[in-house]
Amino acid sequence: MLPAAYVSVLHIDRFSALGRAASRRALILGGVGVATLVAVPGAAGQRRNTAAATSWTGSWATAPTPGTKLFTADCTVRQVVHLSLGGIEPRLRLTNEYGDEPVHLGEVWTGRRAGGPDSTAMRAGTVRPVTFDGRTGVVVPAGGNLISDPVPDLPVASGDDLVITFYLPESVRAGTLSPNSYQRNQVVPGNVAALPDGFGGAVITRYVLLGGVSVRPAVPSAAVVAFGDSITCGAGSTIGANRRWPDLLAARARTAGRPLGVLNAGIGGNRLLSGPEPPTDGGQAANYRGHVTVGPSGLRRFARDVLDQPGAGHVITLLGINDVGHGAGADALIAGHRRLIGQGRAAGLTMIGGTLLPFGGSGYDTPEHRAARDALNRWIRESGEYDAVVDFEAAVCDDRFPQRLWRGYDPGDHLHPNDAGMSALAAAVPLDLFSR
Repeated sequence: MLPAAYVSVLHIDRFSALGRAASRRALILGGVGVATLVAVPGAAGQRRNTAAATSWTGSWATAPTPGTKLFTADCTVRQVVHLSLGGIEPRLRLTNEYGDEPVHLGEVWTGRRAGGPDSTAMRAGTVRPVTFDGRTGVVVPAGGNLISDPVPDLPVASGDDLVITFYLPESVRAGTLSPNSYQRNQVVPGNVAALPDGFGGAVITRYVLLGGVSVRPAVPSAAVVAFGDSITCGAGSTIGANRRWPDLLAARARTAGRPLGVLNAGIGGNRLLSGPEPPTDGGQAANYRGHVTVGPSGLRRFARDVLDQPGAGHVITLLGINDVGHGAGADALIAGHRRLIGQGRAAGLTMIGGTLLPFGGSGYDTPEHRAARDALNRWIRESGEYDAVVDFEAAVCDDRFPQRLWRGYDPGDHLHPNDAGMSALAAAVPLDLFSR
């Protein structure tokens, strides 16, 4: 433990949901919305001055994984992203990182969304072409990424939905996906990329070839990356409602008048320590293809999904529950978290550790798995190795049965919080953390 002189505690107003008594979550750190801030002289690298380092800050992101989606020739893909930070001249990042063939995009367009939660329509007057080195068409190379030119005359606000469309003139097997978008997107026959409305088509609930959106904000801003698994990605939340906990954290920052990008780097099924590796022989190829969508391990993808995000200054980790559920022990997980802390600190990021949620009653629930989770959470809370701690467990556990999610937050699988539980997670994060 660190000397008491190095520890200060920030309190924010408690969050109340579904009529719950505020006092129910007064645990180790003093309650919901409480983070322990630990100052360790000489432990961290020089903090990123994000305002000085770049004029671009991430407003939306997703964490791509290998996958396969077949598209026939002459179709348009229309996708909706929810922005956390406003600004001008948005830039798009396209990714074909896992693709084994180049993808020809005949046209790319974007505009602010019109209509309801399932709409992929763009507001008339906001539809703009997206260019790459001045060209309207582009080839995204196999294994590569592209950043667009700034899109002129398209100011966006925090909380806006942006529609991104691209036309596929040839049939293609897209190999880079975010398999769970928790947003209804569309694939429409023909070239309707520039039209405000695509009118019909097939619905898909994944992101294809998208990596992120950054903006040029009006005031100095930074981004926080939510680095996690399906709980961060949005499992258990309502599709199309933007009720993932990072979305709700961004909404809190917006209400408080704080310019903050909140970037979602959650992948369903993801683990901190291990991920699917390409087979060394053909015998395991089918098994590999069936599991790649859980993504590479958190340790392997941290540089791509966190360090490379424009304007990133803070990270909140909520990762390890799938490792525990597959038998990983606390010692290995602690060692993995220490590696994340080292990578983040070396890059000048503020590292914020989130405690793992309870999973009593789920398929992961065994005495051994409970013990591993409890030991890891105790280390996250008490070791002082993270710069700050957010006690997500305390925010959503049942007072009478602390190894379980509270029933009002449990959609039935006893593992992923519902919309109200996502709100509780977002409310547990003190906004003052991002003033540092």
